[in-house]
Amino acid sequence: MALRFANRQQAGELLAAKLMAYADRPDVFVLALPRGGVPVGFVLARTLYVSLDIFLVRKLGVPGHEELAMGAIASGRVRVLNEDVVQVLAIPDALIDRVAAIEQREIARREQHYRAGRPAPALSGRTLILVDDGLATGATMRAAARAVHHSQPARVVIAVPTAAPQTCAALQEEADEVICAMTPAPFYAVGVWYADFHQVTDAEVRELLAQAAQFSSSASTGDAHVPQ
Repeated sequence: MALRFANRQQAGELLAAKLMAYADRPDVFVLALPRGGVPVGFVLARTLYVSLDIFLVRKLGVPGHEELAMGAIASGRVRVLNEDVVQVLAIPDALIDRVAAIEQREIARREQHYRAGRPAPALSGRTLILVDDGLATGATMRAAARAVHHSQPARVVIAVPTAAPQTCAALQEEADEVICAMTPAPFYAVGVWYADFHQVTDAEVRELLAQAAQFSSSASTGDAHVPQ
């Protein structure tokens, strides 16, 4: 059995070691998927000395069968549809619009809550590193990668501490580079590979983003140091 990470901080440190080519570059942005991806992304951004923000994705569940995704909506009002599901079930546009509107309001609420009034960053022309604490099916990360391309970034990197081998392989089609630090098989679930896999709270997300914002502000003035 593969070794487990002690916690998300250790996972972020290991992941950062595999991404040092992106260190100290002003064009690089770490985009963490809340909530579990934020502690990992924080360590990654701090170690690489780059900026951190969040990228929210919400599944568009089929009404009455919410576990079945007919698509997803992401930060920036980007919508990605699962055309196979939409066509097979003959889901009308009006229904998709109604579900998307509900999820868009939730994304807006969470972004406001997490950022505490800080504006969303401009992503065009940047190198974006999408981060989560692990990938089982990879559905959310796949939606995030497709959505973030609408921002016209220069490069998209998917980076996670652990993932199912087949998921890591499949995501190669969604990004310019995919880094999965550990791909144990059988995979079971993301939480299996962490000794501490506590549920990250909204308060923790807000605190880490606030710390990262201060760090980015210091970096832009040339008066930064890597916080401990």
